[in-house]
Amino acid sequence: PYPKQPGSFYHLSKVHDSHNIHFACKIWGLRATDLNQGVVYGVLTDETGMDEMLVNRLDYDGVFGTALNRFCIQAAVGHPLTVYGKGGQTRAFLDIRDTVRCVELAIATPADPGQFRVFNQFTELFSVGDLALMVKKAGTSLGLDVEITNIDNPRVELEEHYFNAKNTNLLDLGLKPHLLSDSLIDSLLNFAVKYKDRVNKDDILPKVQWRR
Repeated sequence: PYPKQPGSFYHLSKVHDSHNIHFACKIWGLRATDLNQGVVYGVLTDETGMDEMLVNRLDYDGVFGTALNRFCIQAAVGHPLTVYGKGGQTRAFLDIRDTVRCVELAIATPADPGQFRVFNQFTELFSVGDLALMVKKAGTSLGLDVEITNIDNPRVELEEHYFNAKNTNLLDLGLKPHLLSDSLIDSLLNFAVKYKDRVNKDDILPKVQWRR
């Protein structure tokens, strides 16, 4: 929708950036592509997978950890998957490899002078509850004991809502998305299990309550 309706102060700060950049394009003739990025999952790209020293960090806490990554870590250490509220929060998601590719495509085909364009940078839509079920299924097949628990939502957000974002621009530019599959979840779970000794379980549950 327009105007944008951010769900946190962090996202609100990015809306301010968008407005400033849009205005700069208008008055100074700059060219800009605003990538509205969905929730990123995964940890390896083709390049970082070449050596263990290049592996990206995998956040799993209640502030920086994203849903699928958090669920995989929780499954790996035997912690129930923590679904906030009803779990109907639907979001746009994309593989970390597609995140890099989207930036590459935007740079390779720049906007025209004075143009401010907006691309929705995602490949699929999932609810948080559906993601938890997918991780439970994959974890069970790998021999993990995976449970799901719905906890009080620490955020202020709708837990059931309509969401129908479109992502045609980047697909038209040539994006070949890596869609979420059982094998991809398996690989992320195996990665989480490999490094589970590094997980601090005290950081799993959310500590920040938005209503306070």
